[in-house]
Amino acid sequence: MIFGQSKLELKVGIFVFTGLLILTIFVLSIGDFKTMTTGYELNFIFNFANGVKIGAPVRFAGVDVGEVKEISFVTGVDNPKPKVRILCLINKDVKVPVDSSIWVNTLGLLGEKYIEIMPGKEYNNTLAPKDTLVGIDPIPMQDVSALAKGIAQNLNEGLLKILNKEGTVGKLLYDDTVYKELEALVIDIRKHPWKLFWKGKEKPEKK
Repeated sequence: MIFGQSKLELKVGIFVFTGLLILTIFVLSIGDFKTMTTGYELNFIFNFANGVKIGAPVRFAGVDVGEVKEISFVTGVDNPKPKVRILCLINKDVKVPVDSSIWVNTLGLLGEKYIEIMPGKEYNNTLAPKDTLVGIDPIPMQDVSALAKGIAQNLNEGLLKILNKEGTVGKLLYDDTVYKELEALVIDIRKHPWKLFWKGKEKPEKK
């Protein structure tokens, strides 16, 4: 009796284990199955990927149409500097014109990176599966910070010159001589408006 019960439990255990194994294989392969049945692959080349990760969305004219499947480095004979190749899965119903613009964009407040495709106009000439398109490199945050720092430094220097009564703006704000000269010029023009047309010349005499 005990031997028969143990044999039944063994069969049930094998059945359950087999079912779990099949379910696991199905879950792991469903991504590859989706790739083969619902889309095609395109390669996008960048010098700087700005933190794009595998699984990031791909948008076409602002609509989700795919995802990033693979990220790798590529080099060429003419240019040994490594570039970033981003392999994307695109919905089979979406046709990407060859003159489209590709860049890395930021999604929401959390800063998630994704691939943005702005469609071009050549819909009679679209990318085929496995084709490659060069993207527009995003500006590194370091360059943005350096630019902002340079602008702030220039503003500080300009304000310092104004406070020190230097430069044209500083003299206009703090030097009364400029006001007096402008006032004298305005009064002179009101009295002799012809000087606006005959600059540096005497008023022509009437015959």
